[in-house]
Amino acid sequence: MTTDTTPERKEFQAETQQVLRLVIHSLYSHKEIFLRELISNASDACEKLRFEAIGKPELLGGDELTIRLKVDADAGTLTVADNGVGMNREEVIENLGTIARSGTKRFLETLSGDAAKDAQLIGQFGVGFYSAFIVADRVTVVTKRADADAVRWESSGEGAYEIGASDRADRGTEVVLHLRDDDKEFLEEWRLRELVRKYSDHLGVPIVFESGDRRETLNQAKAFWTRPKAELSADDYQGFFKHLVHGEDEARAWAHNKVEGALEYTSLLYLPKKAPFELFDREHRAGIQLYVKRVFIMDKAAELLPPWLRFMRGLVDTADLPLNVSRELLQNNRTVDKIRAALVKRTLDLLDELAASDAASYAEFWTAFGAVLKEGIIEDPAMRPRIAKLLRFHSTTESGWVTLADYVARMKSDQKSIYYLTADTETAARNSPHLEGFRASGIEVLLLTDRIDEWVVNHLREFDGKPLASVASAAADVAPTIQTPDRIAEEASFKEPLERLAKVLDGRIDRARLSSRLTESPACLVFAEHGVSLRMARILKQAGQQNPFESPPILEVNPKHPLIERLRDTPEDAAFTELARVLFDQALLAEGGELEDPAAFVRRVNQLIVGGVQEKPRIVVG
Repeated sequence: MTTDTTPERKEFQAETQQVLRLVIHSLYSHKEIFLRELISNASDACEKLRFEAIGKPELLGGDELTIRLKVDADAGTLTVADNGVGMNREEVIENLGTIARSGTKRFLETLSGDAAKDAQLIGQFGVGFYSAFIVADRVTVVTKRADADAVRWESSGEGAYEIGASDRADRGTEVVLHLRDDDKEFLEEWRLRELVRKYSDHLGVPIVFESGDRRETLNQAKAFWTRPKAELSADDYQGFFKHLVHGEDEARAWAHNKVEGALEYTSLLYLPKKAPFELFDREHRAGIQLYVKRVFIMDKAAELLPPWLRFMRGLVDTADLPLNVSRELLQNNRTVDKIRAALVKRTLDLLDELAASDAASYAEFWTAFGAVLKEGIIEDPAMRPRIAKLLRFHSTTESGWVTLADYVARMKSDQKSIYYLTADTETAARNSPHLEGFRASGIEVLLLTDRIDEWVVNHLREFDGKPLASVASAAADVAPTIQTPDRIAEEASFKEPLERLAKVLDGRIDRARLSSRLTESPACLVFAEHGVSLRMARILKQAGQQNPFESPPILEVNPKHPLIERLRDTPEDAAFTELARVLFDQALLAEGGELEDPAAFVRRVNQLIVGGVQEKPRIVVG
């Protein structure tokens, strides 16, 4: 029986064609990157074979795992070959026939056209192989798994590819690039040698250049993290980081440690400079690479770092886990728990050192990753005191970022609480009426604008023995620092108008009272001492969640403001009702809230502007 070896022609998916064009023409800043990507893929294939050979030693045989670079000047081809795990037909179609198969649409939406910026996306969507088409007008792949028939794949990088059988007998993969005339520089030995040393010197698989009968290993072929720190430069560490993330971005800092004793492992942790686009997607798998005795086990071992440190990159190589470790075993392994605890401590130490040695660099880190680090306040009570020292905030009295320790050091002698205000933006926070009394009395207030801050302050109740208190809470009273003449008489004169105000706004407010915090605005809304902030209630509502502690806010009014004086002197009629509603809507807008009837609010304000509050105004229904 004969086997049909005629290649089958298949079309790329429509989205795949778009991605492919972007990869070839827009994504990469430098053509030379293609070699790094192909060598990295070959290295991954060798590591995967090592892992599979743990249970099936016969797969590995007696061959030394190797990556080979072969040049044919006459044919104008460069070949990147490996004797790694190889692929079967289904894997070829899945890996080469579909780009970013689970996230193509999201990938397209992410691209901005800025090649230098978008280069950081390489490696996150499996598009590295297609960088070959930057320098080649045709790419041929011949591959074979040990337990499957060989496959031949070929494409010119346009709308289709051909796939068929091959007579290859040996396990592994061979990628043949038919170089364009303008890119024949990559046939030169000196150029390939330069690129291997630049991008792939750290790989643990030998990269061999073949020319005729001559064979020469171009890289050190030693796992980077096993080399002594004394012989590694900053450029070496940065080069390995670029290999890890498959991009051109640099790391901000790193920690390289070897632990010996009852537990033995090597860790190399990197703090990136830039945040990946999926940073706030908690469903996205993140983590660091896991090796056991230099054998690759897992690309993203989320069990080795908690989600609130998911911005970290790096690896762990340990001798104290079984080589056939599975994800289930990772989740229930005491050794993993010990390594995890040590990596958390080492990461926080790294952040402490960065904050102490380079405040400007730490500020850049905080801008990129601070919102994620804050999650640790909520999720890890044991680490809460350490994380609290790393938090940074804007404040009403200082420019730039301030720490909680900075704030405590500047507190007034009679001040008992650390005051804060949450808002959607820094501008909204700085213009909030809640700050007026605190600003007048010289009390510093921290400004919190991340959505997660609402949860953070509910878990971080105190720092250095000082409780945190919201200036938007009914309990945040600055009356002792603001002298109001004849306050008792003032309270008496407003008693009846405040009762009327609460009656008109029944259901919208809990009660109305005179304010000690307002100096310029006529009114503001505050939440009960043990209630949920108005912003938190709004966030829960937007998320479709129930608020079990929901209660109407308290309306505070400024007795010195002309509108409030006019309200006091207005009889209980339509004019009083209209003015009361305007005051409430103004206070709600100042809190970032949404009006039930914006049109009615506009009509009321226009009426006040045009005619003032008249004795018998036209009644506005709404």
